[in-house]
Amino acid sequence: MMNLLSTIQWEQLFDWQLAKEAAPYILKNGLWNTMWISVVTMTLGLLVALVVAIARMSPYRLLRYPARVYISIIRGTPLLVQLFILYFGLPVIGITLEPITVAIIGLTASVGGYASETIRGAILSIPRGQWEAATSLNMSYRQTMRRVILPQATRVALPSLMNSFLSLVKDTSLLTVITVPEMLYYAKIVGGRSYDYMTVYLIVALYYWVICTVLNALQERLEKHYNRFTNT
Repeated sequence: MMNLLSTIQWEQLFDWQLAKEAAPYILKNGLWNTMWISVVTMTLGLLVALVVAIARMSPYRLLRYPARVYISIIRGTPLLVQLFILYFGLPVIGITLEPITVAIIGLTASVGGYASETIRGAILSIPRGQWEAATSLNMSYRQTMRRVILPQATRVALPSLMNSFLSLVKDTSLLTVITVPEMLYYAKIVGGRSYDYMTVYLIVALYYWVICTVLNALQERLEKHYNRFTNT
């Protein structure tokens, strides 16, 4: 093992001169698309997830069964395959979508499918007495959800939802296969010009690690805020 490490040409694994040139280029051109796509699709996905979660708990089969099928499809098929179907498959039937549109639809649907179960579980975790207390105050179903149930369910679901957002940020790297210009897309351009993919991929990995570290710190602050809010 030591002999192997001693024979590795470390300067061939990481070119500092290339890194100085590539790092700002990748950050400047790819970071914005990575982040705004993540934020937009997470926001839209949570709205879809809330609707699907409520439909999943509905006593009406007409709402409950389609929600179950949607969740099953999203969770049972790879995200990359879903993106391929939207981008390469739909043109077969005459529907052609721009790469950014495919990215937003695909990632939103993915978030909606996974987060809906998180939200459903959080809502079901609220004691039945909370519903009964709201009913005794003559609150409607909408008022009960908005004022009583969802604020408490948010605290329960927050860690899982933040983990979903972290995964979503990393999943944006898959968008390079449908030519969406995010960080990995620009890293591939630099790698193709320099024939040094190791350096640029390590740079991208570092960027994702820093982003996720910052988001993880934000998650901890949000959890402390909600814990303090619900305990007052």
